[in-house]
Amino acid sequence: MTEPKSDLHRYLQEAREALLWKLDGLCEYDVRRPMTPTGTNLLGLVKHLTGVELLYPGYVFGRHFGEPVPWFGPDAEPDADMWATAEESRDEIVGLYRRVWTHSDETIAALAPDAVGRVPWWPDDRSEATLHRVLVHVIAEIHRHVGHADIVRELVDGATGLREDDRNMAPGDQAWRESHRSLLERTAREAARS
Repeated sequence: MTEPKSDLHRYLQEAREALLWKLDGLCEYDVRRPMTPTGTNLLGLVKHLTGVELLYPGYVFGRHFGEPVPWFGPDAEPDADMWATAEESRDEIVGLYRRVWTHSDETIAALAPDAVGRVPWWPDDRSEATLHRVLVHVIAEIHRHVGHADIVRELVDGATGLREDDRNMAPGDQAWRESHRSLLERTAREAARS
């Protein structure tokens, strides 16, 4: 049986890698392209989760990251962490995310699961949180956004799946998928008439 902290770290790392895999093979336009009315885009999700890992496994435990993060500060415009400017390269953003997750991993390695940090933006009655609780929160946050990335990537070019070696999808070719989607559309219309 593995140690609970190792299990949490494994799920965290799998989510990080799944998120970055969603950028593979896409051009600069497609990784930045707003695919929802709120502007959700793949590279913006990476920027946002960079901030999540800076705050929770870092700041909450007094373990500050040594590099400036321009979109993360009092002078940043609203939602600056949810999209990439033309001057911010994909390589810079992804590289920073990888360095931040190394910083997070150092916190995970250095602290016991019951180590207590303080989350100042949480309500006072629960602002003290253990590393275990913070990791559960971060894993949930990253997996939530990887789900967004799944949908955004499918909208961009139809690519689906958990990883390149694990599509995690029902078997079937494009014709089957189109037929299946048509079935779902007919079923939804039929249910709406009922």
